[in-house]
Amino acid sequence: MQLITYSIVYPLLWLISRLPWKLFYAFSTGIFFLVYYIFRYRKKTVTNNLELVFPEKTPKEIKRICKEFYRHMCDMFLEMIKSISISNDEMMRRFKVTNIDELRRLEGNGENIMVFMAHYASYEWSNVVDIQTDFQAVGIYKKIDNKYFDRLVHKIRARFGSRVVTTKDAMKVITEDQSENTGPYMYGLVSDQSPKIYNAFYWTDFMGVKVPTFIGAEVLARRLDLRTYYLQVEKIKRGYYEATFVPITEDSKNSEEYSIVKKYLRLLEKQIKNKPEYYLWSHKRWKHRNAEIPEGATVD
Repeated sequence: MQLITYSIVYPLLWLISRLPWKLFYAFSTGIFFLVYYIFRYRKKTVTNNLELVFPEKTPKEIKRICKEFYRHMCDMFLEMIKSISISNDEMMRRFKVTNIDELRRLEGNGENIMVFMAHYASYEWSNVVDIQTDFQAVGIYKKIDNKYFDRLVHKIRARFGSRVVTTKDAMKVITEDQSENTGPYMYGLVSDQSPKIYNAFYWTDFMGVKVPTFIGAEVLARRLDLRTYYLQVEKIKRGYYEATFVPITEDSKNSEEYSIVKKYLRLLEKQIKNKPEYYLWSHKRWKHRNAEIPEGATVD
């Protein structure tokens, strides 16, 4: 059944990826109309999330952010599909790294880095870094149930040189990389999801709400003494982004416990408060806010 689904869907995805840009975004507008007005995909979740973290905003303001979010979400997911066929030159023209010289300096020194990422603006196109540096980018992700679509994710990212590692294998693979000393490596981990309650070891405020937070990227960075950065992606206009590698710490090993993840969250919060429509509000990020905090967990 998985193969049948993939065999039907993939040709459609490929055709969409080949659309000229004007037609591509016209198609995205059509998808937005269906998702927002007809199917109302997770609309209750989106609205509840916005009302929770922005209690000061009026219903009219919440509705505007909600609508603009759905427009952006449709663009973003279709842009992921565009990655199937987009050229290197086009990718670099549409997703620019503002401080690429800093990366080249680190690369020249043979330094390995951990990059905290977020579901903000465009995170899939960040593999443009692979085209412009000699870093071996390694993306850490949650495995997709459909093995054929999982392979497609690998194929898309491999086009630009990235390796893809599942969260289950991340610790083992990264530790092996460091012991072999074959870098430089750049490890990217989206760290703003909600962990399973049994993995909720650290609770802190995110957008003013106490919730559990992923600490895997910090644990890896501290254990292996990796420089840490936040990939701050801003949407300039439709189909165009700029990314800046914002330093978090140069001394992960000796940093105060949880200080790295706290700084990451503060940087992300600043972006969200500035332009909330570009965050992925359809995720149930705050679902554990009223849960009982497990015994032994750290609460900040």
